[in-house]
Amino acid sequence: MPELPEVEVTRRHIETLLVGRRVARLRTTKNSYFFLTPPHRLRRAIEGRRIETLERRGKYLLAGLETGDRLLLHLGMTGQLFASSAHSPRLLSATARATLPPEAQARFAPDAHTHLYFEFEDKGEALYFRDVRKFGKVQLLVAGAASRRLDRLGPDALQVSGARLFARGRGRRVAVKNLLLDQTVVAGVGNIYADEALFLARVRPRRRAGRVTRAEYARIAAALRRVLARSIETGGASINDFLAPDGSDGAYQDERRVYARTGAPCRSCGAPIRRVVIAARSAHYCPGCQR
Repeated sequence: MPELPEVEVTRRHIETLLVGRRVARLRTTKNSYFFLTPPHRLRRAIEGRRIETLERRGKYLLAGLETGDRLLLHLGMTGQLFASSAHSPRLLSATARATLPPEAQARFAPDAHTHLYFEFEDKGEALYFRDVRKFGKVQLLVAGAASRRLDRLGPDALQVSGARLFARGRGRRVAVKNLLLDQTVVAGVGNIYADEALFLARVRPRRRAGRVTRAEYARIAAALRRVLARSIETGGASINDFLAPDGSDGAYQDERRVYARTGAPCRSCGAPIRRVVIAARSAHYCPGCQR
């Protein structure tokens, strides 16, 4: 699932593709749970409008229109937002990927899973939003309107402080990893970066949030900022479906210390990485380095 780094990498790539351009046509699939705003309303509000800004809030992208309306985009678990010129095997079905000759370019044509297709008046490169599982979301926020999704978010994980985490964790029995996954506490963190930050902070993911010390929360906050910044620098983690809007893979997956490395030796102490389940989610940690 794309987390803060992958969404930020996406924002940086498509900012030049969107901002300052006028939408000539918005193609959509039929109405479904992907659309928080019905497709016909989206088309009416967006076609003919210029996109002025593109911002990120946690795992959400917000495209600001010249009318003051905003288009909220969330990649969900398998969403892909990319330019029409992108080439990548990740854009093909498993069957098509298996039959693709090694020397061939993985060219993509909009399919039944391409729920948004932006065409621009300058007739330049188009933008696609594709999501096979439809867990992604798109919503039109009318100028001046509040957003329940955005208003509930905690501070961005790139700016979160140890004091904030300590205050929100005090007296709580929930596992510290689940505290980090709570978007009302800190926005943008998911499974990958929670595991990686807790490893750097030397705190086990199952520890009760209320039993983590102020000093440990300071280490966790610093570790979050470190791993998120490094992942953005390396283009995000392309473990499953994520790819940058130009079709390139991220590289952070090659630097993971614990996430999805069950049984592999810890890069620091050599102990086998363990996997546990916390509230139906996997968590990975080193029994030698984390307490």
